[in-house]
Amino acid sequence: MMITDFFPGGVTPWQIVFAIISVLAGWLLSRLARTGVRKLAGKTPGISDSVGQLAARITQFLVLLVGIGIALAFLGANVQPLIAMTAVVVVVLILILRGVADNFAAGVLLQSRRPVLVGEQITIDVRGEPVDGIVSELNGRSVVLNTSDGRTIHVPNAKLLSDVLVNDSRHGARRSAVIVRARLGDEVRLHEIVDLISQATLSAPLVDTQEQPTLSVVYASSTRSIVEVRFWHHPLHTTDASSDVVRLISEGLKEKRILHAVAAQQSSSPLPAPEEI
Repeated sequence: MMITDFFPGGVTPWQIVFAIISVLAGWLLSRLARTGVRKLAGKTPGISDSVGQLAARITQFLVLLVGIGIALAFLGANVQPLIAMTAVVVVVLILILRGVADNFAAGVLLQSRRPVLVGEQITIDVRGEPVDGIVSELNGRSVVLNTSDGRTIHVPNAKLLSDVLVNDSRHGARRSAVIVRARLGDEVRLHEIVDLISQATLSAPLVDTQEQPTLSVVYASSTRSIVEVRFWHHPLHTTDASSDVVRLISEGLKEKRILHAVAAQQSSSPLPAPEEI
């Protein structure tokens, strides 16, 4: 392809001057547009720095292309070959960047609707298993989670927007449960065990005492009892709060010489068989 294919009518000095002015004006306006978009994104609630910078770069690129197109028009260029080449490039870029564009669009929705915020704890599905973590970063491509076992998970924005999302800390409190199995007898009554469980739960330092624990007798017979206690705590203190409640209830029952088994509801370790207590 020769240069004459683009300029079949020739080029005059004035056309070159106007083309240069057009390119320079396009370059200057693209810089101003980039700065303006970045400032606007910074003042818009819910738009992160990464999303604002990406939008600013796209705007700068588009304005610069307009300036180049006007310069070619001044030169009287035959733009059909350029249009064909541009169409091919655009199609290739769309195919290559389709996932990136999906994640970027999903990221904009996440930043504007704010179903998650930095510092919140969420639960997502990873390879068929629920995984919880604390959000450490929101960017144009993914949501970054830090898990309690030291892993860092990058969740694509599109996946987070399309899948079920559980926000564990949005309401500022979370409820957990502990199951208590205790032996009953002539000297050990059910109401005594219930009172002991309630007092031990309220004495845990991380339990919210403004909301009274809820106790439910799940099973009771002449020799055995199963009691569930539910309590509120800070959403990021689930493990520590449950651990304290289990320890304090166990210590209280042990002090009374009551045969027992205590476990947090989310614990993967099974409780002893009911017949043992």
